[in-house]
Amino acid sequence: MSGPAALVDLRPLREQPTFRRLWLGSTASGFGSQLGAFAATYYVWDRTHDPLMVGLVGLCTAAPMIAFALLGSAFVDHVDRRRLALATTCGLIVTSLLMTAVAAWPTDAVWAMFGLVAVASALSALGGPARRAFTPRLLPADRLAAGLALNHLSFQLALLLGPAVAGLLTARWGTTVCFGIDAVTFVAALIGLAGLPRTGPAERAGRAGAGAAWEGIRFAARTPVVRGAFLVDLAATVLAMPVAVFPVINQEKFGGSPQTLGLLTSALAVGGVLASALSGLVTRRDRPGLVLLGCAAVWGAALAGVGLSDRLPVVLGLIALAGAADTWSVVSRGTIVQSSTPESHRGRIAALEHIVGSAGPHVGGLRAGLVAAGSSGGTALFLGGLTCLAGVGLLALTAPLRRFTMPRPAPTPAEVTV
Repeated sequence: MSGPAALVDLRPLREQPTFRRLWLGSTASGFGSQLGAFAATYYVWDRTHDPLMVGLVGLCTAAPMIAFALLGSAFVDHVDRRRLALATTCGLIVTSLLMTAVAAWPTDAVWAMFGLVAVASALSALGGPARRAFTPRLLPADRLAAGLALNHLSFQLALLLGPAVAGLLTARWGTTVCFGIDAVTFVAALIGLAGLPRTGPAERAGRAGAGAAWEGIRFAARTPVVRGAFLVDLAATVLAMPVAVFPVINQEKFGGSPQTLGLLTSALAVGGVLASALSGLVTRRDRPGLVLLGCAAVWGAALAGVGLSDRLPVVLGLIALAGAADTWSVVSRGTIVQSSTPESHRGRIAALEHIVGSAGPHVGGLRAGLVAAGSSGGTALFLGGLTCLAGVGLLALTAPLRRFTMPRPAPTPAEVTV
């Protein structure tokens, strides 16, 4: 596959106006969220200069995210998902405006900022799965992978550009402007959500409550391709997530230059953006399980190579390769999970996917930090890459991902009569 077919597939944006509005709103709010996340971290650092306090920002993000994603899975398939997404987005606008006020307040209010970060994380954990469940509803099966690739392209562009823009804005006007822009971009998200179809309780969703959340977990566990896709993602992130040891690698191999650390951090996003731009190479294929396994293996091998190399160009190239593999892996995982999940369980499985995709990297960062503390950053990455390869190899043998084929859309009457 070459030429235009290799580029990101834009047909979902051209053919589906509702998906296009949702994507544009999500892209704007994703960019604003990167500004808000940067500003919250910088606000805490600027007022405390305490690394432990900065670390608490991550804890205030991760803990509510896991707890409220699980809570939301108890009822997300039993309510109007559009209304839930609109309500949580309105809550995020209010939260961003309160962060703006805290940042503009003349006295320090670090603990208030911690509380607002936790509230924003909880709202995102409740509303995110509801929004995610609309993509397979809005797009036909043969456009699902392309739609997920466009969603990930939006995320990667925000990840690449957001922190840089936030740094420039903060240097010129302070964090207050970043929080204010974050609030405005959530208005764009509201516009995108307003055009979504209303949904009632999904058929065969059962009763809301703890039993519904448990049923979502049971569905993921007893559905081999869904279980396998989640396990491959966890093998990659828990066993080989590199970001937490980038400062250690930078100090050990390259003298600790802040500029070099910035290059290491941005290389993942650069690789991700390039892979998103070339996502047509994978979204037009009907074997996403093979793509997922191959990309997870490339991720592990590339990061093991980072642990061994002392040459900056090689390290940056390998990190970018890992970022590209991660992007295609995420798109393939989402394609498998969402195409294998019935409408009655989509909200709950989206909540689990949110936890796997967000909590896995946090756990992987802790693992990498502990290994690096007992050895070195290079050793942590090398061992992580090797164990990731071993885990992916085991799953390739035991999970049915290699044989998974995307369902083809039913032929139209005209096609049947030809």
